[in-house]
Formats: sequence, C-alpha cells, structure tokens
Amino acid sequence: MKENQRLIAVVDKPKCQTCQLCISVCPTDSITIKDGKAEISDTCIACGACVAVCPNEAIELKMTVSKIDE
Repeated sequence: MKENQRLIAVVDKPKCQTCQLCISVCPTDSITIKDGKAEISDTCIACGACVAVCPNEAIELKMTVSKIDE
C-alpha cells in the first residue's frame, strides 16, 4: 500500500469572520460561504492565496495523508 500526500487549505470555523477576502483571491473559485463561514471545496490547489489575505488567520495549509492500493 502506498501513501498519497496532499496539501489542502483548512478553515478554522470559529476564527472565520466571513469577510470574503479569501473568495476574492482564490484562482480556482474553490471557496464559498456555507452557514456563515468560508468553506473550501476539493478543487482547491493549495496555492496559499487565501491564507495570505485572511486577517483572522482562519485558514491554514495542512498536509493530509491517505493510503492507496498499488
């Protein structure tokens, strides 16, 4: 079994103040507002633009690891 690593953007919902700056800089339109907080879809390319503009440090890039069969 092989490991697949992927960088993803993750929103800390309590920190999100719904300023929508992240939406305005996302090159893949991967961020929407759901239940009053930013939500990032699977189309995110983890470029970090949203992380850089968030005034509340509510978004960070995290590495995920999944197992895949070879």
